[in-house]
Amino acid sequence: MINRAYAKVNIFLKIVAKRGNYHELLSRFVLVKNLYDEMEFKIKQTNKEFELHGEFGCTLESNTIFKAYLSTCKAGFEKELKEFFTCKALHVKKNIPSFAGLGGGSSDAATFLHMINKEVNLGLSNDELASIGLEVGADVPFFIYGYDSANVSGIGEIVEEFKEKPLHVKTITPNIKCDTKAVYKAFRDNYKVDVNLAETMAKMSSIELLQSYDDVILNDLFGASLRVYPELEEYRKKDWFFSGSGSSFFIRREF
Repeated sequence: MINRAYAKVNIFLKIVAKRGNYHELLSRFVLVKNLYDEMEFKIKQTNKEFELHGEFGCTLESNTIFKAYLSTCKAGFEKELKEFFTCKALHVKKNIPSFAGLGGGSSDAATFLHMINKEVNLGLSNDELASIGLEVGADVPFFIYGYDSANVSGIGEIVEEFKEKPLHVKTITPNIKCDTKAVYKAFRDNYKVDVNLAETMAKMSSIELLQSYDDVILNDLFGASLRVYPELEEYRKKDWFFSGSGSSFFIRREF
């Protein structure tokens, strides 16, 4: 069975505080249903403990899916998972660009957790899966819950469904790999927080947000990304917005 790991865009993203080495945010995440990776289990072909197929551009140890596997083992399911993966391998067809602000790695990890929860009959709730996923990445809980639209806060662990008409978007991803750590560093160098504006945005629909604010106001990381990667300016267009720490842009589509 093929499982879809959908991309996401950030309609708005505001940094509202710091928690140790992490930044707390308030953001509207929206699933992109026309862009997804495809994942399925197949018969294992090697003697590797965890056999993973796909074009990821990173080492196995750095892969979010493998991290999700290790995190699930750590949560008390090592015996069950190792037994399952004695004969199964995971195959992933990557369609979501990497280093793009579209959450591809986090979505893959969340989809893997759902797949293994079902296949191995772990019986874990979404809350329990989200707790495991948060150890892998801050965006993973959003994908665990699978809401079309949600306000995400804290360091990603608080996911609240936002009821609204589904928003359809088109994305473009320049051939620029944005380093999230570098972008956040640039943001800290010009640190500004507006909690009231963030809370106001959280109450507005995604369409209202895109109609009411410009690209830099909506996304606190866009200005920082422009400072680190000035070539992004070439891709700025009217009615296009920047997702996460980049480098993808999106526009609302009418149907």
